[in-house]
Formats: sequence, C-alpha cells, structure tokens
Amino acid sequence: MKNRIIIIDDDPKLCALLEKCVTCDGFEAACASDGHEGLEKLEEGSPVLVVLDVMMPGLDGFEVLRKIRETSAVPVLMLTARDDNIDKVYGLRLGADDYLTKPFDINEFSARVHSLVRRYTILNGSGEEIFGRLSFKNLEIDPDRRLVTVCGRGIELQAKEFDILYYLAKNKGRALTKKQIYEEVWKEEYLYDDSNIMAHISKIRRLIEPDSKKPTYIQTIKGVGYRFNAEV
Repeated sequence: MKNRIIIIDDDPKLCALLEKCVTCDGFEAACASDGHEGLEKLEEGSPVLVVLDVMMPGLDGFEVLRKIRETSAVPVLMLTARDDNIDKVYGLRLGADDYLTKPFDINEFSARVHSLVRRYTILNGSGEEIFGRLSFKNLEIDPDRRLVTVCGRGIELQAKEFDILYYLAKNKGRALTKKQIYEEVWKEEYLYDDSNIMAHISKIRRLIEPDSKKPTYIQTIKGVGYRFNAEV
C-alpha cells in the first residue's frame, strides 16, 4: 500500500496540481476542500503527511491543526498566502512542521514533502520501515493514536509527558539538553527553569520504568539532560 498524503485546501486547481505532484512522486493522495472533510479523511487511515491551507472558510487551517495535534504527530506542511511571519509563527507554535508561502515552486513543494516524510519515517530494530510508531523492549509508542503500551498494557500520559517521551525515544541514544527538550515540546524559549521538565520526567519514569529509581529507558546525563537508552 502506498504512503498516503492528505491535501486540505479550498482551491480546487491547486489541490489538483498538488495531488498530481505527490502521485507522480509515488504517494497516494487524498484531497479535501475544507477542514471538516480533511479531519474525516484523517480518521480513515494514518497518513504520512498533511498539507494544510491556512485560510479556508468555516474551520480554518489553524483550528484543523489544533485538532490534528490533539491525537496525532503526523507532519503538517502549512500553506499560506500571507507573506509575513504572523501566520508562520502562530502555526509553528501550534505544531506545524513546515511552511510554504503561495505562490510557490512545485519543485520546492516536492522537496519539502520528501524531507518531511523522510524525517517521519523511522526504522525499527529489524529494519522494517514503519511510520511514527516506535517499538522497544516491552515498550511501544504510537504517535498517531498517542498511545503508550508497556508489556501490552496501555499507559495514560498527559500531552506534554507523551511529547517528551516521544521526542527522547525518536532520538534514541542521543543526549538531549533540557533546553532542547523544552523548546521542542513547549515551542517556546527555555528560561532555565528545570523543575517543569524534571517533574514530567519523574512521572513518565513512574509509569513506564520497571524500576523508576534505576531507569531502563530514560537515562539522566549529569550536567547535560536526558537520553533514551540505545540498548533497549
């Protein structure tokens, strides 16, 4: 089955052009002319990318993005006709992954699509290509459903806790500073207050670790931050 990209834009000519582009690049395309239809298509199956216009009648792109981020970590490429930073900054804070300003070159669009899909594509330990879902010893993280399971049992994490765990896990083996974690998860400038991150890490460990005092998954790197264990 081909990897699916959802295109949400109320301009039928642009939708047709983008659909042709991603289809020629080997993806399956699903187009929606408004936000409600786009969210319905998202529920039909897990895409590897959502292309989302900002200015649409009814449910605008920002509101659609907000709803997507309640349940999914799928990459979102936003399109805007406004040539300023207001839309871009707001969208990025809501969780957009990239932006293109209309009109744009179709080759640049194609390159950005491939870059976002490539970053979302993750190889598990067996080398099988999967999208977003991370599997480790006795632990699985599914960003599409925002679900964490430990030994097959579902674990309930708050939004920020899930985002921290997923960010650490997808950077398995890499030491991440508290600044990096904070700015990735909270999408705002780090003000050198460690208490928020430490409290979230402590709760995550209590929920997923066999022994939270001797963590298997989330390791503390003194003077740096945290690292997801490369050996699990």
